[in-house]
Amino acid sequence: MRDPTNRRFGYAFTNCTNCGPRYTITRRLPYDRAETSMSCFPLCSACREEYENPADRRFHAQPNACPVCGPRLRLVFPGGSFASGGAPEGEEALRATAAALHAGKIAAIKGLGGFHLACDATNAEAVAALRLRKKRPHKALAVMAPTLAEARRLALLSPEEEKLLSCAERPITVCARPLGATAADVAPDDTTLGIMLPYTPLHHLLLAYFAALRPPELPAALVMTSGNTGGDPLCLGNREALARLANIADVFLLHNRDILIRTDDSVLRPLASAPQSEGVPPAPTFLVYRRARGLTPRPLHLGRDGPPVLGTGADLKSALCLTRGEWAFTGQHIGDLHNTRTLRFYHETAEHLRNLLQVRPEAVVSDLHPDYQSTRYAEESGLPVYRLQHHFAHFWSVIAEQRAEGALLGLMLDGTGYGEDGTIWGGELLFADTQTREHLRLGRLAPFVLPGGEAAIREPWRIAQALAEELGEDGEWPWLETEAQGAAALKEMLRRGVNCPRTSSCGRLFDAVAAFLGLSRRISYEGQAALRLEATQAGAQALFALEFPLRECGDLWELDTHAFLRAFLRRRVEGANTAELAAAFHISLARAFADMALGAARRTGARRICLSGGVFQNACFARLLPDLLVQRGLTPLMPREMPAHDGGIALGQVAWSRSFIK
Repeated sequence: MRDPTNRRFGYAFTNCTNCGPRYTITRRLPYDRAETSMSCFPLCSACREEYENPADRRFHAQPNACPVCGPRLRLVFPGGSFASGGAPEGEEALRATAAALHAGKIAAIKGLGGFHLACDATNAEAVAALRLRKKRPHKALAVMAPTLAEARRLALLSPEEEKLLSCAERPITVCARPLGATAADVAPDDTTLGIMLPYTPLHHLLLAYFAALRPPELPAALVMTSGNTGGDPLCLGNREALARLANIADVFLLHNRDILIRTDDSVLRPLASAPQSEGVPPAPTFLVYRRARGLTPRPLHLGRDGPPVLGTGADLKSALCLTRGEWAFTGQHIGDLHNTRTLRFYHETAEHLRNLLQVRPEAVVSDLHPDYQSTRYAEESGLPVYRLQHHFAHFWSVIAEQRAEGALLGLMLDGTGYGEDGTIWGGELLFADTQTREHLRLGRLAPFVLPGGEAAIREPWRIAQALAEELGEDGEWPWLETEAQGAAALKEMLRRGVNCPRTSSCGRLFDAVAAFLGLSRRISYEGQAALRLEATQAGAQALFALEFPLRECGDLWELDTHAFLRAFLRRRVEGANTAELAAAFHISLARAFADMALGAARRTGARRICLSGGVFQNACFARLLPDLLVQRGLTPLMPREMPAHDGGIALGQVAWSRSFIK
């Protein structure tokens, strides 16, 4: 591709049998050219000779192509089409796109699994324009650098981060120590930066042309974010992108190879672990934030054969899982099923997995939540439907990954999940026995109120206000002044008990603490308050820990949320700074859960404890709690290949079904 004497010099679709697209261009197995979107590109004589020669590196490389017979690039402006006459093509299109990006323009770029929206990552005006047009005010944007050397100009990289950046899967790697080389608005809420390296010839070429235009003092870095708006799935085809992204992109870099299934970029974060203790399974070396390109549909071995079963997952951070024989194939990250286009993408992915694996499920496993779109999909499938509670599905996902057997404990800590008793769970100590199929809920966070229900998730000040009311705290908090009118309405809501469900959610407790510290009154994306709380404590020392009393409430142990928050607020009044309190919250909560787990281990005899749920996306907490469990003689088991969040639910559903569906 970089050899001027080679016939593929500068060709953006160069590949061999060891590289190039597979999942996103394949309709069904077997993986032959006729079953891919390359079937409409007849091989020229030179390419066919390579393709049919067993001694050639391109022997049976299904996407094999060259400038004579293969896909081509074209630069198009809004309102145009791929067939527009006179549009720049090939190398000219790449150079023109690089020049537009260098000039501060926004480009929509058709890649491997869909479209990216790109702009100069060092240009504050371009980044601000992209955020405004994309309607993404705060959530971090990923950045692509042309080489590892250039990535080192963006962040002080650890060996673990460099290893992930350079691996064949080329994920977005969340790097802990940015150097401030990009525009500040690239990641305004965080102390990290998501970086990736080029993973297709097109990206290599575009970044090389862009780098050639840069002055030496500026890194050659492009924002590369999903080509979508407002929670929609990323755009797939040329016409779709030209219609949906017309108000965002200034130029469109298109190609005419069809993408058959949308697949976003995977996101991983290296996780520094403590020295390994004897007899303790190795801790994961990274956290999976998004499992997609390069990682799906990589199968997981279930250890036993069984009929094909489809796990329909959850409604947020949705993903599907389909079994075939002894293997479970989890599809790519899909997103929020409350969005109509995303729900359509969910249906597309289910059909694509069935076609690709050439299996039809004989049963379906869904969540208990009656209003989930994924539950409705299961009910409308016409197949036998089995239901597994949300947090036990998290539990079984870890059991499946770790191939664990026998009696196990589980700490499942997340935002919200529909409980077996019809209430909102989210901070749960569970027990499961894989042999007897016994399931028990042993403990939880003491419930607190969510005034306004879903509104409280979007507006964490509501949770903090309600907790202050319950505690009798009327101190001056940053969020009270600007929410005076809302606070009065909320007090009346609490007095009348209208639309005020109670929850044991650990994720909502993070939100409340962030609001108490003035870090997040409202959120514009899921997890924003907790992310700001984690960023605030980064680098701070926990100079003190706060008591989080453990009590018995009927058949359950409870961590006394209210007693903890009373002590927390007292420290705030006494003058503890925000970073100290954020650090103290993390360590106090981790110690409390570790102590509760130890009590359950003594009662049940189970010494292994599975950890999952969205709270474990917090790198600080994901390091703290396992270390504290090991100190107490327990064996923590964590997700290694799957996300801890709801992207792992579908795997847990199908793994659980293997214990009884024969």
